[in-house]
Amino acid sequence: MKRRTFLTGSAVAGATTLVAAPAIAQSMPEIKWRLTSSFPKSLDTIYGTAQTYAKYVAEATDNKFQIQTFGAGEIVPGLQALDAVSVASVEIAQTPLYLYIGKEPVLAYATGVPFGMNHRHQHSWWTFGGGAELCAEALKPFKVHAILCGNSGTQMGGWFRKEIKTVDDLKGLKFRIAGMGGHVLARLGVVPQQIAGGDVYPALEKGTIDAAEFVGPYDDEKLGFYKVAKYYYFPGWWEGGAMLHMIVNDEKWNALPKQYQAILTQAGSAAGAWMLEKYDSVNPAALKRLIANGTELRAFPQPVMEASYKATQDYLNEIAEKSPLFKKTKESHDAYMKDVLFYTQIAENYYDNYLLSKMRKG
Repeated sequence: MKRRTFLTGSAVAGATTLVAAPAIAQSMPEIKWRLTSSFPKSLDTIYGTAQTYAKYVAEATDNKFQIQTFGAGEIVPGLQALDAVSVASVEIAQTPLYLYIGKEPVLAYATGVPFGMNHRHQHSWWTFGGGAELCAEALKPFKVHAILCGNSGTQMGGWFRKEIKTVDDLKGLKFRIAGMGGHVLARLGVVPQQIAGGDVYPALEKGTIDAAEFVGPYDDEKLGFYKVAKYYYFPGWWEGGAMLHMIVNDEKWNALPKQYQAILTQAGSAAGAWMLEKYDSVNPAALKRLIANGTELRAFPQPVMEASYKATQDYLNEIAEKSPLFKKTKESHDAYMKDVLFYTQIAENYYDNYLLSKMRKG
């Protein structure tokens, strides 16, 4: 099934303002936007999602609405994507909003907090649990509109030059890690480093950092981390699923015809589904290749997981005491997670674990 059918298939049912592409072509204006991504072009899944998004928008409007995509650093550095949209240097950006928690801590929930929900539960909370509205409130000062567009799924824990056997092994570790995970790990002695994706490999190679996390096997293999760090840890408990967004300048968004707004939103759903499907397709084979090339796969020891969980709860509660909006968002997120996990354990977890047991025996 071609993705362009998101305009003529079931997705249209949820967007009654959409009209057929030929009608749009006849009546709608020609618009050209620039999109800056927080990711380099070499990452054909994450950055490829931005390209896919632009492709769907163009196809749905018979090329009336064209979005030109740029990789991190071509217009602005990857960590400045939100700023560029906020001041209208570009109309739209692809970025994980947790990169900007220094400006507003609530934005951590727009991507994913440590020990938070997985991708499927996050998207459900965003759409039906009030997540979108809470994060929109947090984004008001930046004058941008957020469109959900993708998720990495549960990420890996990253690449380490040495084994992590105890909590003490984290002390003094210079670790490239984005979002609140770095703040939590700092409480356990880690020295977090926030470095844009394209700059991680040289920092790890030169020894400027001791460890680095990025996404998962496919992207990590492309970036070559296995060449300079031997141990590959899981899970990335700081990103049980990392939501990505298209961030649109409010003034530009409000100036669009309603049909174009609907198309941008539906393209986010379609391109986001493409992203998850692509990762599920390419990550297993990439992990096998990494292991064949000498990578040593490790699970974080249980004491490290427990210490990290406690540090996470302490940290989040401290922020909640200072910020009413953060407290409100945290309570919404945690209550939703409790409900969906209750159901997931009954059906899917039992089913998956049963199949895994059969696979291991086989």
